[in-house]
Amino acid sequence: MPATTAQSEIDQRLVAALRQRGMRVTSQRLVIHRVLCCRAQHMTAEQVLGAISGSLPGVSLPTVYATLELLEQLGLARRLATGTGAVMFDSRTEQHAHTVCRQCGITADLDGTPTPTRALARASDSGFAPDHAQVVIWGLCAQCAAQSQAA
Repeated sequence: MPATTAQSEIDQRLVAALRQRGMRVTSQRLVIHRVLCCRAQHMTAEQVLGAISGSLPGVSLPTVYATLELLEQLGLARRLATGTGAVMFDSRTEQHAHTVCRQCGITADLDGTPTPTRALARASDSGFAPDHAQVVIWGLCAQCAAQSQAA
């Protein structure tokens, strides 16, 4: 089955980043990167493993974690600390905020919000060398809020 244009672009980004650093391009890296980029959700390593298990049945959870950490090092993914205990990964690497539902745990991008530019600038002014900051807003998603109002 031929790759779609979007998949081809996703693959090309990873291949270029790996080759620039003299690293191998593997099927595991390609498939994990595709899954992370093509899903509309933020994913844990366990969710990525579940999503790829049909196409890469021999891949282990440590391999998925190592690949996600590599994608983060390459600047192709961001680790997202939501405060829920689960470490999630986001393929959207530009600065943006997130919402986290305290009831169901769904995590979503929040567009149109200010980036934490002032916090980064203040950290730099204090001698700290920041590389990024996260804005996470906790509460109830629309579905959980509606359910709690109906109860």
